[in-house]
Amino acid sequence: MESVEALVAHIQGLSGSPEEVAHLHNLLKQADADSLRAHSTALVHFLAQLQPETHSLGYLYLLEAFATSAANPRDFSGGDFLVTMADFLTACSADQIRLAPDKFLNVCRVLKDQVMQLNMPIRGIAPLRAAVRKIQTSPEQLTPVHADYLLLCLLAKQYKAGLSVLEDDIFEVDQPRDLFLYCYYGGMIYIGLKKFPKALELLHNAVTAPMSSLNAIAVEAYKKYILVSLIQNGHVPSFPKYTSSIAQRNLKNHAQIYVDMSTCYGNGSYPELESFILSNAEMFRSDNNLGLAKQVLSSMYKRNIQRLTQTYLTLSLEDIATSVQIDTPKEAEMHVLRMIEDGEIHATINQKDGMVSFHEDPEQYKSVEMVEHIDASIQRLTALSKKLTSIDENISCDPAYLMKTGRDRGRFDYDDFDSVPHKYF
Repeated sequence: MESVEALVAHIQGLSGSPEEVAHLHNLLKQADADSLRAHSTALVHFLAQLQPETHSLGYLYLLEAFATSAANPRDFSGGDFLVTMADFLTACSADQIRLAPDKFLNVCRVLKDQVMQLNMPIRGIAPLRAAVRKIQTSPEQLTPVHADYLLLCLLAKQYKAGLSVLEDDIFEVDQPRDLFLYCYYGGMIYIGLKKFPKALELLHNAVTAPMSSLNAIAVEAYKKYILVSLIQNGHVPSFPKYTSSIAQRNLKNHAQIYVDMSTCYGNGSYPELESFILSNAEMFRSDNNLGLAKQVLSSMYKRNIQRLTQTYLTLSLEDIATSVQIDTPKEAEMHVLRMIEDGEIHATINQKDGMVSFHEDPEQYKSVEMVEHIDASIQRLTALSKKLTSIDENISCDPAYLMKTGRDRGRFDYDDFDSVPHKYF
């Protein structure tokens, strides 16, 4: 291997045109990674001679060699190593670093590990958000950095920061583990924001995604899926038929307490559900789900009050308290007021006689805001439909797919199966 000095000279002289960078890439690949790591202390000096935005590919090779060496990155002389990595991830050229994606991902992983060891996850959020966009070839691609970024958002309780990647429509997935973690962490972020419908969507994807063997991520996602389903809908739907047979056979066995809780919830008894949660509190706590389980308990009041709106036009606060097993009419009034404020029921309270009048949904779907919302939804669905049609056409022409369907055609009658929704994320 040529000297590090000579390699740095090549980096400085061959970081201009795409042709020069391609030639530099060949030289860097010929450099032995172990030899670079053996010179890790010297690499610190040479990094100072390079610019992250101009010499991105060469900088990446030296930075990755140092970051993955035996030396402790936090002992980076001449400055904070986290700052060095963060500045690189933010400033580097996307075109250059995509030539060595594995090394770029290694740097991202080291940064994530370091901020977690320092118990300062918030320091990794901005650089990893930049890294996601740098390594992506399109906004539809899921990368290994997505899950690490969402994990740091969770640990730092910066839930809204996670939306910057969660609001993308994902169609391209390379590694199944990336998908499971993305859905699991994303579901937890939406739970933190109390956006339960979106949380359900992601957790549903983790539970129903194809799997050849049961994995721990899907199990934990299923536990939260049960709890969020109860909070949002008051029941847990059965597995759709496109769920893998592995998941359908085994998930419930690994989440029995949660399945039992769903059954208990269905009985509609607040004291019974409260007792169940208290008796299993340690299990919920060990799963980090005790807070969510308590939200399930409080949602029972809402669910029972909503049932009353389907039966009665007017009802006294005292009758509501008795029907849903709330201690006092005053507490019942607070629950009703909160539900009115959140748009969960439509009602008015007569303070004089303590009567509650339930109303139909007043939304006429003709306001400017509602029309704009519907129009935006239609445009998004149209774009998704075109994209899914394109994916379907590509799959139908794939030789491996054609060979597989050719082998299976004699074994299956396709009319026996429900249509599988076009979900590739």
